[in-house]
Amino acid sequence: MTRTAIVTGASRGIGRGIALRLAAEGYDVALVARSADTLQDVAKEVGAAGRRAVPLALDLRQADAGDRAVAGAVEALGGVDLLVNNAGATKRGDFFSLTEEDFQDGFALKFHGAVRMTRAAWPHLKAAGGAMVNIIGVGARNPSPDFTIGGSVNAACANFAKAMAQIGTRDGVRVNAVHPGLVRTDRLMVWVRQAMEKDGLDEASVLARMAADSETTRIGEVEDIAALVAFLASPEASFIHGSIVDIDGGRTRGM
Repeated sequence: MTRTAIVTGASRGIGRGIALRLAAEGYDVALVARSADTLQDVAKEVGAAGRRAVPLALDLRQADAGDRAVAGAVEALGGVDLLVNNAGATKRGDFFSLTEEDFQDGFALKFHGAVRMTRAAWPHLKAAGGAMVNIIGVGARNPSPDFTIGGSVNAACANFAKAMAQIGTRDGVRVNAVHPGLVRTDRLMVWVRQAMEKDGLDEASVLARMAADSETTRIGEVEDIAALVAFLASPEASFIHGSIVDIDGGRTRGM
């Protein structure tokens, strides 16, 4: 039986990696992000893996975007068995330099986007006995003075995931969340290149220094996160529900 997934933030980085891994696991995939051109490229990659893909260029900061995304996925693929809420990046910086608009935008995409997608997809997940995996981030557990927006948004997303897991117990929808640490994405590589230019180091040395500074085993790869999501969505993880899994090389020390 064909399974279908919606992945938000699917045009690059972790979202793209998750979409490709799910395709390899046999899912048809609805790809949601703001960039139509990049989504088309990912859709071609999913197609090359032998699965169907529908690119849905939408801005989840818009109030109707969740409904439109789910409707597009159902129309093209026939249903929704899995929702992966991955979209959203927030601005870093000194707290007193961050504006009201920065905070509003941080919550608008990542938190409210996930809420909208969940509300729209839930009836389909309930009918399918499906699952939801939310990609959040270690900032939820590790406050940082230069990550006041991201940490606050991530903490809200974690609380939301736990609450939806309780509803999922009633409705037959498995809900879990993932807290990635430092992962080699385009965004991280911007910082790496800046450090390379500033300090005259090569890429491997900068990545090794980042890992050492954060006291982790290594910098993560997109494939690490994608593999965990695929597992959490699989029957092998059927007794994992309401969990938030740190995948950060040991960065999070708290209980």
